[in-house]
Amino acid sequence: MSEGADGDGNEDAEADEGSERPSDTMRERVPESSRKFWLLLDADRTLVAGGIVGAVFLALVVVGQFHPIPTPTLFAQEDPLETLFQGLLGSIITGVTLVLTLSQLVLSQEQGPVGDQRERMEGAMSFRKDVEDVIEEPVSPAQPSAFLRSLVKLTQRRAEALSEAIEDVEDAGLNEQVETFLDNLRENAESVQRNLEGSQFGEFDVVFSALNYNYSWKLYAARRIRAENEDVLTDEARGAFDELVDALELFGPAREHFKTLYFQWALIDLSRTMLYASIPALATAVTGILYLEPSLFPGTVLGVRTLVVVVSAAVAVSLLPFAFLLSYILRIVTVTKRTLSIGPFILRETDRSQSFDWGETEAAGEGGSGGNGNENGSGG
Repeated sequence: MSEGADGDGNEDAEADEGSERPSDTMRERVPESSRKFWLLLDADRTLVAGGIVGAVFLALVVVGQFHPIPTPTLFAQEDPLETLFQGLLGSIITGVTLVLTLSQLVLSQEQGPVGDQRERMEGAMSFRKDVEDVIEEPVSPAQPSAFLRSLVKLTQRRAEALSEAIEDVEDAGLNEQVETFLDNLRENAESVQRNLEGSQFGEFDVVFSALNYNYSWKLYAARRIRAENEDVLTDEARGAFDELVDALELFGPAREHFKTLYFQWALIDLSRTMLYASIPALATAVTGILYLEPSLFPGTVLGVRTLVVVVSAAVAVSLLPFAFLLSYILRIVTVTKRTLSIGPFILRETDRSQSFDWGETEAAGEGGSGGNGNENGSGG
């Protein structure tokens, strides 16, 4: 996937512990192992669903093979197979119905009277014009990846303007602090632009690349440096800070908008996939109720009781819709948890940012850091 998917290969995913800024890429900020992170976000959803089904199949085979009671005798007691597949049949119908209802709620947001649609249109066009004014282009890009890339480029240009403006300020400590901050911004911006280039909306790459732009910490840091050094900054430097903050503030709602659109896209894909998967699942469950007779499957397959293999495979196929549901929801809820709030808000405890520490009062009140919102399940 994108370059930031595996970060710097740090297995424990600590966010630059002991450094003077939080990590930029989402991989580095998430306290998960590489394999778990890949499973939750990076892996293809069909592959994850297949893994879930395969794990269920193998677990049932192992339990059935090593059960002390012979399989035909076990299944002949109170007809457990019919009870099992009846339960699966009801669950499949109920589960698919609930997901389709959820899809209808998503689609209902696209429906409404012409007044509501016009208001949506005006809001979208107003935001695009605001972006066009600041990126100094007559028309902003239409593709989400190009649109986000233009905003990242904008923050990079504003960073260069700030770097030039701060040269006139005779404060070595401030100059060093600002250059460290701007070096981080440039590096992160260049990485995100590379990842966004060529990305197609509908795939997770666009959203994932946008999540790797740690805008909320940059917004927080820029505002904080400006506030702490208000007395020594020149008018040009103050204006450069304000322009950089304005650019970062535009990236936040743009990213959240495309994230919301991706969630709607993913839920629609999930509904369609579950409908497809429900057909073999229903057929298998009905077949298990009507035609599965333990006496028809004597012997073994590769040393495993044939009946165990058949029943385990039938259960695994019947669980296909739920496997797809789980695989999609894992990604959606993981992203949602990491981006609950827009802007520089801290929703859980994080490492303290040493270079922008405002003291114990704020640290105690806001979770201990001037860190980044995205690191804490919020906006960055």
